[in-house]
Amino acid sequence: MASLSSRSFPPVPSVLLAIVSVQGGAAIAKGLFPVVGAAGTAGLRIGISALILLVAVRPRLGQLRAAQWRAVAPYGVALGCMNFLFYCALARIPLGLGVTLEFVGPLAVAMVGSRRGLDVLWVVLAGAGIALLAPWSGSGLDPLGILFALLAGGAWAVYIVLGGRVAEVLPGTQGVAVGMVFASLVILPFSVAAGGYAALTPRLLVAGTALAILSSALPFTLEMNALKQLSSRTFSILMSLEPAAAALCGLLFLHERLTPPQWLAVGLVAAASAGATLTARQVAPSVGGE
Repeated sequence: MASLSSRSFPPVPSVLLAIVSVQGGAAIAKGLFPVVGAAGTAGLRIGISALILLVAVRPRLGQLRAAQWRAVAPYGVALGCMNFLFYCALARIPLGLGVTLEFVGPLAVAMVGSRRGLDVLWVVLAGAGIALLAPWSGSGLDPLGILFALLAGGAWAVYIVLGGRVAEVLPGTQGVAVGMVFASLVILPFSVAAGGYAALTPRLLVAGTALAILSSALPFTLEMNALKQLSSRTFSILMSLEPAAAALCGLLFLHERLTPPQWLAVGLVAAASAGATLTARQVAPSVGGE
């Protein structure tokens, strides 16, 4: 992964590979749900990711100032809540639809404070997509799964806002590494209480490590490489492909077949995200999403 930081690796493929990596990791996660549950899987991913980042980044925990701790602690809590809620959603609804609903969070961040008429179009598109997936539309989706996905999107929005503050007080990747530790502290009590770890085997630990690499370490490295070479606007537009990529990964790896209205919902939310990014005055990229 260290070689990916080189400028010789093209930025657009970096983003596309990061998207595929995250969604491939999510597919692995759903495969672990029957054995360790959603909470146990989230704990494996975040816990192992935290260990990888602590070893790779080696943050100087003893030298952090009080202001830095105050910034990174809520950021890590938001990161933990986002991942835990997202996995709870995936246990109940298809991958592509979970990511589509979760994307409402970053879209809301892009829309906050906007006073332009054009942005109403993006809100309408996203709202139409959500309406197509809502229980009252006859989508057949688990209402609790929908709620978990929307709550994960809300946590993602908080994560984006707090991430900007952390970047101001902690250099480089230290903020992410320390934040992942706090995320682990949020999730692990639920993981242990669920009792899934009683079934842990070396094979499951290997799968959990692969999940951590695919969902956190590898995409983060790829995204950081891309951001060194792309504008934040271009990066965010490419990331708008994520709902469609999630739906395709769900189809290929999990055999989750969406109905035509559900595919339309995916397209509407992705279009709203891309449109909001394209017309925004400033774009704050989101690295290391769900």
